[in-house]
Amino acid sequence: MESYGHRPGEFVLGVDSGGSGLRVALGTADGETPLATADCAEPVRTGPGGIDAAHLLEQLLPTARRLLEAHGGERIATAAIGAAGMATLGDRLRAELPAALGEALGIRRLALAADAVTGYAGAVGERPGAVVAAGTGLIALGTDLTRWRRADGWGHLLGDSGGGAWIGRAGLDAAMRAYDGRRGGSPALLARLETVFGPAAELPGLLYPRPDRPRVLASFAPEVAGCAADDPVAAAILREAAVHIAEAAAAVCPGAAADGTGCEVALTGGLFRIGEPLLAPLREELARLVPHARAVPGSGDPLAGASLLARALATGGPRLPEHPTLLRVTTCTGEPVPSGG
Repeated sequence: MESYGHRPGEFVLGVDSGGSGLRVALGTADGETPLATADCAEPVRTGPGGIDAAHLLEQLLPTARRLLEAHGGERIATAAIGAAGMATLGDRLRAELPAALGEALGIRRLALAADAVTGYAGAVGERPGAVVAAGTGLIALGTDLTRWRRADGWGHLLGDSGGGAWIGRAGLDAAMRAYDGRRGGSPALLARLETVFGPAAELPGLLYPRPDRPRVLASFAPEVAGCAADDPVAAAILREAAVHIAEAAAAVCPGAAADGTGCEVALTGGLFRIGEPLLAPLREELARLVPHARAVPGSGDPLAGASLLARALATGGPRLPEHPTLLRVTTCTGEPVPSGG
């Protein structure tokens, strides 16, 4: 890919748009650490037409200008925006952002990515490999640098198998079985349910009306992990979760290279903070299903990944494969893009 040359006084911009708000990082093409970051606490709205491009710009433009001015910059050369929902809800972003950012900030090249891609870039970089991002939900993404493979990420009703909501729901199911006297119940998990939520019989009334049911289910996953050392039912739930997570990783992990070199599987997200009760069986399942892969903790986050992509755009990249909805690189209108260095 041709280089677009990074001129003096120009900067790069990384953006992460997620459920907790908009995060912005200003940096340079040759600096791995951002010069400055800023948070916009309000999450970008999503409506019938998808992610609201106008609302994103309303927050991003003044923030970017403020960071640029504070560091004496003249313009932003390249930017990468990673957004939750980009793959399925990002049509307006792909249609409206290039021209708007080119006109407002002078940006010449722009990468629009799903947050799973920026998460991959933050965790693995621009190497072949795979990432499993697990929190309330779960998604796996991998590439051999020619194409992307995705597994799961279908939400708590259709998938996210092995994620926080899945573990929490399985733990609550075992607790309710103990309450009823049915086979497969766990008195230990029932005791934790009643400590966390109150009387078991009142749990449906607390849970079903809530719009954030997946988050509430996931909040019980640490309770399952806390019981696993002494409760075989809780331990079995985490072993099954480990199987699901390893299966997702195996579905997306590229094969071993011709020289036998394996690949990294980065484990990112808050779920893995529950520690060894999940990680120990997960390492066993990964060794069984993906023997050529090496599990590593994620070394970055989606904002770090967006910043990496923005730097790569300024120097001729990225090496990660483009995709119509997962990763699209576009030229912004408003100024011809110079070729060469």
